[in-house]
Amino acid sequence: MTPDRRIFLQRAATSVAAASPLFHAASALAQGSPAPRTFDPQPGAWRTFDVTTRVDIVKPQGLTQVWLPVPSVESDWQRSFTSDYRSNGSARLTEDRGYGARMLHVSFAAGEAAPYVELTSRVQTRNRAVDLSQKTGSTEDAASLRFWTQPTELLPTDGIVRETALKATRGARTDVQKARQIYDWVVTNTYREPKVRGCGEGDIKTMLETGNLGGKCADLNAVFVGLCRAAGVPARDVYGLRLAPSAFGYKELGGNPASLKGAQHCRAEVHLAGHGWVAMDPADVAKVMRQETPEWIKTTQHPLVAPVNRGLFGGWEGNWVAWNMAHDVQLPQARGPELGFFMYPTAEVGGQRLDSYAPDDFKYQISAREIKA
Repeated sequence: MTPDRRIFLQRAATSVAAASPLFHAASALAQGSPAPRTFDPQPGAWRTFDVTTRVDIVKPQGLTQVWLPVPSVESDWQRSFTSDYRSNGSARLTEDRGYGARMLHVSFAAGEAAPYVELTSRVQTRNRAVDLSQKTGSTEDAASLRFWTQPTELLPTDGIVRETALKATRGARTDVQKARQIYDWVVTNTYREPKVRGCGEGDIKTMLETGNLGGKCADLNAVFVGLCRAAGVPARDVYGLRLAPSAFGYKELGGNPASLKGAQHCRAEVHLAGHGWVAMDPADVAKVMRQETPEWIKTTQHPLVAPVNRGLFGGWEGNWVAWNMAHDVQLPQARGPELGFFMYPTAEVGGQRLDSYAPDDFKYQISAREIKA
C-alpha cells in the first residue's frame, strides 16, 4: 500500500468516526464533559398499568376514614378503566363536586381494631408531544376555557400574580408566545428545593411576595399555571403519580414501581389557540437541574438539561398516571379542612387528619405493575 493510500484511508476512518454519535459521546466522556442525552417523548403505543394503594391504620380511635384518589382522566394520552378494592370498612366510589375528581371513600366502625383498604386501578398511558408548527384546532367550548382561567385559593390571578404575569409576557401576542415566555420565566426564576416536604403546597402568592421561589412540582408548576391564568391563557395543574423508570435514562424523571411512596408528581397543561390542551412541565426541568447530578446545574444549555427543557414544553413521558385536575377539594364527610389539591392518600382518625407526607407513620404503600400484552 502506498503512503498516499494509507493517509487517505486513515482520514476516511477518522471522518466516519467523527460523524458517529458514539464517537461524540466517547470524546465527551474522555474530556470530562457529559455525553449527549436525548429526551423526546412521542405519541405511540399505549402502556397498561395496575396501580395499587394499600392503607393500614395502626392506631384507630373513634371515627376513622380514608380517601384515596382514583384515576379520573379520559383523554388521548390516558384511559382510565376499572378500580377494584377490598376493605374491612364501608367503602364507596364517589367524586368531588367541583372538578369531578374520583376517589374511594372508606369509613370504619369505631370498634375495628385493624382498619385497612387496598385499591387497584387499571390505566393506560402513553407519551405526549405537540408540533406547534401545525394547527390542530380545539373542541373545547368557551365556558370550559373560562373555567380554567378562574382563580382558586392557592392560585389567585390578581395582585402580584397578575403583575408578574404581565412582566413575563411582555411583548407576547399569541397564546403560544405567552406560554413560552411564562415557561422560560419559571425555569429561569424558580428552582427545585429538595427540603420541601412532599410535593409542596402550591401557595404561589406567598412565593412571589416573599421572593422565595424554591419548591417542588406542586409549587413550580402551580406558578406556571397561575401566571398563565393571570395572562388570560387557560391552564390547569394535573396531579398524579410516576409509575416506571424513564425510557430516556433520567433517574429523576421516573419511579420505582415496587415502591411509589414519594413518587407523586404534579404536571401542567395549557390551552393554546389552534392546538388545544398542550403538556407542560417546567418543574421537572428544575428537578433535573438540581438533582440529576451531584452538582446543581445552573443553565438550561447544559447537555443534560437542554433536551428536557425542549421536550417538556409541549410534551411529557407516559410513565405517569394522572389522578385529577382538582383544586380546593372538600372530601366527603371529612372533619378536617379542604385540600388545596388531592394527590396523596388522606385519612382521619378520631376526626384528626393524618400527615399524608409521612407514609411510614401513616402506613400506606403504593406500587404499580405493568401489564404486558
